[in-house]
Amino acid sequence: MRKRLFITMSMAGLAMAALGAQKPKTAKTQSKVAVPAPTYTEWHDLQVNDINRFPLHTSFFTFASGEVSAKGEGDKTQSKNFLSLDGTWKFNWVENADQRPTDFYKADLDDSKWSNIQMPGNWEMLGFGQPEYVNTGFAWRGHFDQQPPAVPTKDNHVGSYRRIIDIPENWDGKQVIAHFGSVTSNIYLYVNGKFVGYAEDSKIAAEFDITPYMKKGKNLIAFQTFRWCDGSWCEDQDFWRLSGVARENYLYARDAKTQIEDIRVTPDLVNNYKDGVLDIKATVKGNPVVVYQLHDNVTGKIVIQKIIKSANGKADCTLQLADPKKWTAETPNLYTLNAIVCLPAAKGKGMTGISTIPVKVGFRKIEIKDKQFLVNGQPVLIKGADRHEMDPDGGYVVSVERMIQDIQVMKRLNINAVRTCHYPDDPRWYDLCDEYGLYIVAEANQESHGFGYDDDAAAKKPMFAKQIMERNQHNVANFYNHPSIVTWSLGNETVMGDNFLNAYKWVKSQDASRPVQYEQARQGEGTDIFCPMYYSVKNCENYSKNPNSKMPLIQCEYNHTMGNSGGNLKEYWDLIRKYPIFQGGFDWDFVDQGLHRHIVKPMSINPEKMSNEEIRKIEYTYGGDYNNYDPSDNNFNCNGIIGPDRQLNPHAYELAYQYQNIWATMKDAQKGEVNVYNENFFRDLSNYALAWTLVENGKETQNGTIADLNVAPQQTQTITIPYDLSKVKGNEVFLNVEFRLKNAEPLMQAGQVVAYNQLVVKEKQCCGHCADKMAKAKDGKNVKSKLIDKKGTDEIAITTADLTLKVNRTTGLISEYTYQGKSLLGEGGTLKPNFWRAPTDNDMGAQLQKKFKVWKNPQMNIKGVSVEKDKKANTYSICAVYDMPEVKGELEIRYLVMPNSGVVKVTETFNATQGEKVSDLFRFGMLMQLPYEMDKSQYYGRGPIENYSDRKECMNIGIYSDNADNQYFPYIRPQESGTKADIRWWKQTDAQGFGFMVKDCKPFYASAIHFDTDELDDGNDKEQRHSFNLQKSKYTNLFLDGEHMGVGGENSWGAWPLEKYRIHYGDKSFSFAIIPLNK
Repeated sequence: MRKRLFITMSMAGLAMAALGAQKPKTAKTQSKVAVPAPTYTEWHDLQVNDINRFPLHTSFFTFASGEVSAKGEGDKTQSKNFLSLDGTWKFNWVENADQRPTDFYKADLDDSKWSNIQMPGNWEMLGFGQPEYVNTGFAWRGHFDQQPPAVPTKDNHVGSYRRIIDIPENWDGKQVIAHFGSVTSNIYLYVNGKFVGYAEDSKIAAEFDITPYMKKGKNLIAFQTFRWCDGSWCEDQDFWRLSGVARENYLYARDAKTQIEDIRVTPDLVNNYKDGVLDIKATVKGNPVVVYQLHDNVTGKIVIQKIIKSANGKADCTLQLADPKKWTAETPNLYTLNAIVCLPAAKGKGMTGISTIPVKVGFRKIEIKDKQFLVNGQPVLIKGADRHEMDPDGGYVVSVERMIQDIQVMKRLNINAVRTCHYPDDPRWYDLCDEYGLYIVAEANQESHGFGYDDDAAAKKPMFAKQIMERNQHNVANFYNHPSIVTWSLGNETVMGDNFLNAYKWVKSQDASRPVQYEQARQGEGTDIFCPMYYSVKNCENYSKNPNSKMPLIQCEYNHTMGNSGGNLKEYWDLIRKYPIFQGGFDWDFVDQGLHRHIVKPMSINPEKMSNEEIRKIEYTYGGDYNNYDPSDNNFNCNGIIGPDRQLNPHAYELAYQYQNIWATMKDAQKGEVNVYNENFFRDLSNYALAWTLVENGKETQNGTIADLNVAPQQTQTITIPYDLSKVKGNEVFLNVEFRLKNAEPLMQAGQVVAYNQLVVKEKQCCGHCADKMAKAKDGKNVKSKLIDKKGTDEIAITTADLTLKVNRTTGLISEYTYQGKSLLGEGGTLKPNFWRAPTDNDMGAQLQKKFKVWKNPQMNIKGVSVEKDKKANTYSICAVYDMPEVKGELEIRYLVMPNSGVVKVTETFNATQGEKVSDLFRFGMLMQLPYEMDKSQYYGRGPIENYSDRKECMNIGIYSDNADNQYFPYIRPQESGTKADIRWWKQTDAQGFGFMVKDCKPFYASAIHFDTDELDDGNDKEQRHSFNLQKSKYTNLFLDGEHMGVGGENSWGAWPLEKYRIHYGDKSFSFAIIPLNK
């Protein structure tokens, strides 16, 4: 009884010494182990990837006794077993590998003239060398053409590091491990002038037992790392190629004789997913007793305990827990397993605690059954994103604060899953995903994209077998214990073959609790999930409908959000919600990789408090910005859902909408009945309130809140919204529904909107006689007007006391347009046909800037300008007709001038030649060049964020205000921006309110920006252009479109927008009324 009580109290945080335990004897220093001196051929030898590397183990920290709370809380940085290596180091950098100092490790070396460098830190971000970005073809593309295992010497920068470390006195006799979190691309480590070891795989911690090389007091640690090594053939990922040291770097100590060397925990659910089982496998040294205590993470109470006496180097056991709280991304319930290493105390009185290892445990079960991916028996939907570790100031150095910010944004965007593309992440990221709830596809650090996919590709050959296997072993061995990891990924974009098939079999042999995926395995052996990338909407539907399809379909990459992109996400998710076998995907990718040209303190820029114009002035860089020598794939690394400083890109709103977990649909508008569907699988809606607003003609007239929503997971409930239709006067009525958090949740605030829908209550009906109404005199008396149409003059003019409109006979365009003595046009400006937009990244990827080029500045040969007067209606009709030979058609612009109201109705009509083959076009509309200061917009349509025909579901129809500077969204590479869809009316004024309204019965597209299209247009090919160096127009450019092509989203290198979002050659017409606004 005393023994049991003793153990329980010790794990409640009491010192074991309080019950008579004695301090263990100091272990003797280990005997020195001879390690062969390096030959310095290791860095270009595919078969030598490490020397004397510390054995692989799961990611954990060994705390001294008493340092861990009952809840498993322990800060390793405060442990007596921890010594940080981060900080200032002496540093030497050379441009070529054959220039590296070969005596960098010697104790008597004078390093006083070396530079200083901060660790962690990528040296390119700190002034040594320059960042390079390539997508494929390896980092030395164009400068080195030898085959593996050869690695360049030229341009292979080498960094040498030195630092004196003062070892704590209480570490005498302990085992000391050096931990380097992430070193690119390799590390040669020396301590006190002695070679310790060598390691590759830049995204897994390089650890070495440095005990035999240490001495009391001050110790010299020196290491050397190469920009490239043979491992770089397997690290051809699509991101900035940076070098040096990232993540946490430290020494840690533990008892040399008595310890847990490795521990793996495998949770399971049994009895119809009700009860929990935890299988524990531990490798130990010194035959200790290991006390396993499972603590409730909330209360800290021990829920189960077992004492295991180790034997044959093992301390395995199984814990069973009735009905534990389950872990899912929706309900990330955690327990803490404290593994306490003990030895019998003197005289048999209790036990002496040597150390404690806390391991977070989430009880959950991952399966694939009946062609579906299941979490705890439920076919969850993967609302995912691919995430590179990238900071605009730190490069690969990403702080915990930035990681938490990323998760907070993910929660805001309803993202529930992350793929660690294309390498293992910082161990702290997995801890955070465990805590906050994200499903992880954990990917190995393996990509050899540059070899291609042919049968003779090098990565398919035996020479790469060891690299590919080891990188998967590193991944699984390190991160096995994390409940957030639901799938292992063997790597990315490397040819499938025996090397990957063997890796697949090894992973399956090590972990039967998780599926394994590999994109290049397609639907064959070597993957448990069909995880293609950029599978088209059509292909996804065909697979989903095919009864012979055998695996769940979860795209590892889709919806390539490069620049102004993210279209047709709705079509993907309509299919996902329709077909059980199609369960989601991972959007490429989470964050734009743009770097700050001028480095600032990380996270010091807060875009939430900045306008688009302020963000535009931030100088972001992309590939090719630093020099003309390094290979570059331009801005192909700027394809994030969010921007580098974590600002939301416009397509982020559409993703958040399509990913939301609560949906409202109208059941009966007359009765106010709305169906609320809870798409969650594991939580009800008790912590959400429904806030509703009735909107008439864009204005809120009624509102309320329904506080209690008792909707179970995957269920629908009908809610009655108590609006009063008898009070409705508007001819277009919507019900806006928002679902808000009642109580704050981790990283989410009370009141935060997590889902919303706009439902139609009353559709607008157009009378079809708008022009006739606008032409009528207000008091029954026609306004006096004058027509000037003299032969031989350049212009046709119509004037009233308030209005002057002149049309040039040569161009057929408006040359003067004034109202009440002020011009509605900028100096030299006009209203002209417009069929072109500044090509987006997706447009250029599909070469549409060339395929549609005939529409950029099409020849318009004026055939004539005529004028007619309708005396009865008191209107004038000026009609300009053009022959457009390049596009095989005729264009007519008709200006219907209404003196009684001052309104000018403009109708643009294109008559195509039947049977001619002419390309599609970007838009069919007109451009009005306004005075620069006429930059204030108010509109009734979708907003406030830009939206397009295939990316508009997320934007409610309402009345919004904006200005021309803010309507241009500063994509890192300039392109089309600012358009809003489904516009009912648009007002454009100056600060004093002078201006006009554009209106039409049929919804149209519009935007007003301070940039000319030519300024945003790269032409036929991309140049190194940026939003921050754009030159403003002298106009406020008002774009008005009857049709505007979608932005697309299937990919950025050839895919067009879906068929229904294209504008085909054919007859077209677009009309709108310009209504002057009185001052």
